[in-house]
Amino acid sequence: MLAILRERGWLITEASAEQEAWCERAASMLGGHAADRAALAELLELVFHYDAGEILSRVESHAVMSRYAARGVLRELGLRLLDAAGLTSDRFKEIVTAMKEGMDLRGRELFHPIRLALAGRAGEGELDRVILLLDEAAAAFGAQVKSARERILEFCSTGD
Repeated sequence: MLAILRERGWLITEASAEQEAWCERAASMLGGHAADRAALAELLELVFHYDAGEILSRVESHAVMSRYAARGVLRELGLRLLDAAGLTSDRFKEIVTAMKEGMDLRGRELFHPIRLALAGRAGEGELDRVILLLDEAAAAFGAQVKSARERILEFCSTGD
């Protein structure tokens, strides 16, 4: 994991204990969802590179955003991420559960806009693992990684 970060220029100094711990967690969370080293690097790219304008310029993003309730999902997600609390696994579950109940949405109508806004693309469950790594990565790597809160703010302000 550290080798990939160095190769991509995401780690140019010696890794701190916090960065090493994050890499171990990322490897355990993403490793089983990546067929090879290149696929793992692609998932890590979603953590370290985020540009809402670039994301929203893609045709696939327009398809997600044109679906029923996509903008409502993002508004609700944004409101829930505005506080300063970090996005942990438990908090993500709470947010998703509340959104399922409050919006009566399931499946891709709920998850694809969330994944698009926070991970940078719509897709399957491996992107939820990327999302769960964001705030820890922001704490470990500083301004190099945008937190979930920063991402939803950028996404919503760019989309309007």
